[in-house]
Amino acid sequence: MGLRVTVLMGGTSSERDVSLASGIRVAEALRSCGHDVRAVDPARGEISLEDQRALVGGVLVQTAPPSQEALRRMAREALPKMASTLPRAGETDVIFLGLHGGTGEDGTIQAMLDLAGVSYTGSGHLASALAMDKDLSKQLFRQSGVTTADWLMAPVDADQVKARLGFPVIVKPSKQGSTVGLSIVRDPGELQAAIDEASNFDDEVMVEAFIAGRELTVGILGGDALPVGEIIPKHEIYDYECKYTPGMANERFPAELTSSETARIQQEARVAFRALKLGGCARIDFRMSQDGRFSCLEANTLPGMTQTSLIPQAAAAAGISFPELCDRIVRLAMARRGSAS
Repeated sequence: MGLRVTVLMGGTSSERDVSLASGIRVAEALRSCGHDVRAVDPARGEISLEDQRALVGGVLVQTAPPSQEALRRMAREALPKMASTLPRAGETDVIFLGLHGGTGEDGTIQAMLDLAGVSYTGSGHLASALAMDKDLSKQLFRQSGVTTADWLMAPVDADQVKARLGFPVIVKPSKQGSTVGLSIVRDPGELQAAIDEASNFDDEVMVEAFIAGRELTVGILGGDALPVGEIIPKHEIYDYECKYTPGMANERFPAELTSSETARIQQEARVAFRALKLGGCARIDFRMSQDGRFSCLEANTLPGMTQTSLIPQAAAAAGISFPELCDRIVRLAMARRGSAS
């Protein structure tokens, strides 16, 4: 039996383009499963079916995120009407959150929907906030026995970084996604400039030890680990351009690991998932060092669903089609609401 599903996409974060590309694709997939689907951009309002069809395959994710000034301007214009664009109880059976970053992924919209009594996909408001805050999530990983790279929070100077972490280091906003504002710093003299750049995207900046090695990812669907994926980017790190530009990264599902390594990283991912109290579908990212140790980088509570995104590829490796994946995510949200009522 089909459900009334509202797909939220777009929004006002640095990942707006990614969200639109994900949301349009999800809406089409859910319609193919027999659901009655409505698409809404909380920053602009409802997206007509005609506009959705025009956007299918036509949402271009740029090689760099939108400017912060453009996003701030959009947020100022959207704020007065944002609350009115969100569905209320009785208007929809479930909301598929196709939002990425910002208030769409940090627990803000999740809290609003909890208050409104509306079912939604992904994690609850507390888990969403914990996963978005990389400092807090890494502390919880460590308390749960999940290995993660050493880190410091700015303000910090080059001498402190050299003594505690060594160089090179990763400098990134503490509450952002899609590697927005992220830099690799090898020269201590470049540290402050990288911190200043990351500060353009967040009020907290993390300086993290760089782990050379393989980039791996594990999708979790309803508590079950999907096949492990390996990302081999054209750049040194899996940055914004490599994530959203076809041909800029080679993704392998399943990753070339031994059965023991596969079991170990999947277990680490499940522990990380539980440590942050995540739900629905999430993606846990890792680095594998040359000595075979796994270090958890972060958790993504609303992973991308574009044609180049990792979760759909992991699902396909498990024999799950994209429409089936979207439908399962919706059913998990309905089951969670049912258990909470």
